[in-house]
Amino acid sequence: MTEQTWTQPITKIEPNKVAVRGYRIDELMGRVPFAHVVYLTLKGEMPTEAQGRVMDAILVSSVDHGATPPSTLAARTVASGGAPLTAGIAAGVMTINRYHGGAIEGCMQVLLEAVARQRASGEDALTTARALMADYRAQKKRVPGYGHRVHTDDPRAAKLFAIAEEAGLAGDYVAMARALRQAMRETLGKDLPLNVDGAIAALLCEMDFPPEMGNGLFAISRIVGLTAHVFDEIVNQRPMREISPTAHTYSGPEERTLA
Repeated sequence: MTEQTWTQPITKIEPNKVAVRGYRIDELMGRVPFAHVVYLTLKGEMPTEAQGRVMDAILVSSVDHGATPPSTLAARTVASGGAPLTAGIAAGVMTINRYHGGAIEGCMQVLLEAVARQRASGEDALTTARALMADYRAQKKRVPGYGHRVHTDDPRAAKLFAIAEEAGLAGDYVAMARALRQAMRETLGKDLPLNVDGAIAALLCEMDFPPEMGNGLFAISRIVGLTAHVFDEIVNQRPMREISPTAHTYSGPEERTLA
């Protein structure tokens, strides 16, 4: 090997063969769900049945949130200027940062700190959460992943925790996420519900993902919605229009139920 030679552990390419983390893609196709392959690619091993189910729920939970988020507005604006589909999608992804999607990474860091404190002290989750909130308030730090500008009770967060509990994957981090909500209610005098980012953060901690991957998981999911929005902008909207974040209405199908 020369000094210029480097290695990567993700994908091996040979003539007539593509293998991700040691598994041939043509053998994964039609046999392994996409969410499981996402887990495999990021973590290096196949998920358990429980981990795969939770990963699938995480990816579905953030697929879209309407036309008002920064990512959608940016994607539609770029597409309105005449850019191709992929450029619009890329513009949307570039807005995923500290305040949009980034709450996942921030909340993961808080939960990791809190659970590490709890395990070191031997205290229960609520006692640790109260102490952490006291420290954070003294330092004027906020806890990401709580509260929402639209939802007073984010249905996606509740569903994610319900699925994790059914799968037997709700452990110390889910308990701490709930304890932090109680501690914030006591400290701040108002109830800030856990939002979808906070719920995802807790579940990614349960599955031992590093916080630095949080924004990536959000982006993987949201690209689906961005693709739909950019395509609609290109096909159905007039070019170079003024795009209001609030003056729009929904024109799709009425609410449907699964058979």
